[in-house]
Amino acid sequence: MARKRKDPTEIKLAHPDRSGPTEATLLDWAQERDLFAEAKRRERALRREKKKKEEEKAGGAARRRKPGEESSSDEDEEEDEATFTPGQERVLDALLWTGTLASVHFTLDVLVQHQYASDIEWNRVVLRSGQAFLVFLLLIYALHPHRSSPNPIPLLPRRYQHLVSQAGFLATSVAAGSYLFHLTNTSGYMAVMKRAPTVGCLWLWGVVELDLGLSLLSVLLTGAFVFSRGYKIM
Repeated sequence: MARKRKDPTEIKLAHPDRSGPTEATLLDWAQERDLFAEAKRRERALRREKKKKEEEKAGGAARRRKPGEESSSDEDEEEDEATFTPGQERVLDALLWTGTLASVHFTLDVLVQHQYASDIEWNRVVLRSGQAFLVFLLLIYALHPHRSSPNPIPLLPRRYQHLVSQAGFLATSVAAGSYLFHLTNTSGYMAVMKRAPTVGCLWLWGVVELDLGLSLLSVLLTGAFVFSRGYKIM
């Protein structure tokens, strides 16, 4: 048997009750018993216990506190987080970038020698990678943008620093990429093995330093050069 539906016009409409709760809520109950502050104190105590265990495991003497003495949350955060000066951050940043490029240089050097079916001289590969590491470390430290060096280009107003830096990296990426394809298509295997890894790392560094739109433009310009000269990519 079909169930009769109620006429919608007979349903009384009313606004929902937007008044606040008349009785104490769980939030009020927790605030009255200071549960949030207790949770923070417990969290700090757990961090201190964890740090103490790590120091004991490493053989170091844990720092003792007087009974009833508690460190503030700001002091705990300063103890947990390692702080570096802007200069130290710049050096670490340069080392990270340089280590990555040196690894790429090492890989490209091995691949190029393997491509020409020559015996890989590992001592020479390591030596060339070390030389590339030193050169790239100086270049990246001086030219890579960092908050500790807002004006890497001397005597240039700050508002033009980013524009000139991007123009330089664009020129570097296009020149290095174009020369890499020219080198691999026109030079002998000895010249390719000697120069290709370094030029390839310069090309990669220039593209990565650019903003997204300019990096795409640099790749398109390099591709246009390769297409106009009829060079082979592989």
